[in-house]
Amino acid sequence: MKLPGHDAIARQPGDHLVAHRVKLPRAVVERPIRQVVKRLVMALVVLVATALVVYADRDGYQDNSDGPVDLLDAFYYATVTLSTTGYGDITPVSDSARLTNIFVITPLRVLFLIILVGTTLEVLTERTREEWRLNRWRSTLRDHTVVIGFGTKGRAAIQTVCATGLKKEQVVVVDPSSKAIEAATAEGYAGVIGDATRSDVLKGAEVHKARQIIVAPQRDDTSVLVTLTARQLNRGAKIVAAVREEENAPLLKQSGADAVITSSGAAGRLLGLSVLSPAAGMVMEDLIQQGSGLDLIERPVVRGEVGRKPRETDDLVVSVVRGHRVLGYDDPSVGTLQLTDRLITIVRASPGTRVTPDIRPLPHG
Repeated sequence: MKLPGHDAIARQPGDHLVAHRVKLPRAVVERPIRQVVKRLVMALVVLVATALVVYADRDGYQDNSDGPVDLLDAFYYATVTLSTTGYGDITPVSDSARLTNIFVITPLRVLFLIILVGTTLEVLTERTREEWRLNRWRSTLRDHTVVIGFGTKGRAAIQTVCATGLKKEQVVVVDPSSKAIEAATAEGYAGVIGDATRSDVLKGAEVHKARQIIVAPQRDDTSVLVTLTARQLNRGAKIVAAVREEENAPLLKQSGADAVITSSGAAGRLLGLSVLSPAAGMVMEDLIQQGSGLDLIERPVVRGEVGRKPRETDDLVVSVVRGHRVLGYDDPSVGTLQLTDRLITIVRASPGTRVTPDIRPLPHG
């Protein structure tokens, strides 16, 4: 497989390859344009109210240019007064007009300034708050799951791991598309916008502190480069990668992936099984959908099961993981279960409950 250089990987119009941006999930707030329009309307209401107050007491004001104060002059005076410009060409001369300026116009001026300055203060406060949230997020993030690519495969992978009890706060999505990251944050996941083949982008997702890494981009060459980069940053994490073509699976394993899933091959085998036996196809689809019907999980052997055969346990054991070997339940070399063994079992997913498998990454070598 020919691998293009980093600069040619996953490049899309408008994407930034060098810089990355972290977006954290947040509560739904008003759009900025709506906030600005709302403040603008409030400022106009204050301006109109001030102009009407001045016009109602227009006999107490003097226009140094043409004498009497009309409606236009009232709006002009309200504008220069609220903005603290104060040219002095229109002035209050009567006692009532001056009292009105003290007790009415001055509070309206303060309110007007609060509305205008409040917009700037809110922007600065929001930036400070976002920076604080980001720093706190980085400092507390440990043993999380990083998902590269928020397409069909990435979404399905996240749904599966979250169905086993993983919290959304422990998932970080990396994708070069800002729309994909917006969709991820809308669902409650943290997101990093950028090209995952670059180490600085993966560092932004705190890959070096991750426990699991799911590599599910759209292209096989991207999967290889992402896996290489991720393995270089984190030697102990469990890396699971997806490829479209089966011939690229060995290359991914050489790049550092602990497990490789061939998406096209798996889909084809499921199609073939469904043709031969629709019921068997339904069972297989049920097994790979975590949290409903039957679930396929990995768990450690408990002390009460030590010395028993796989078929003598309460669960339906499919395979036994012993060291780096995965043995069938009927493999003669299994013999009896040992405390260090792990079991691949089929269990019934109870409604309202979640099974949390204790999956340990195999040492990479």
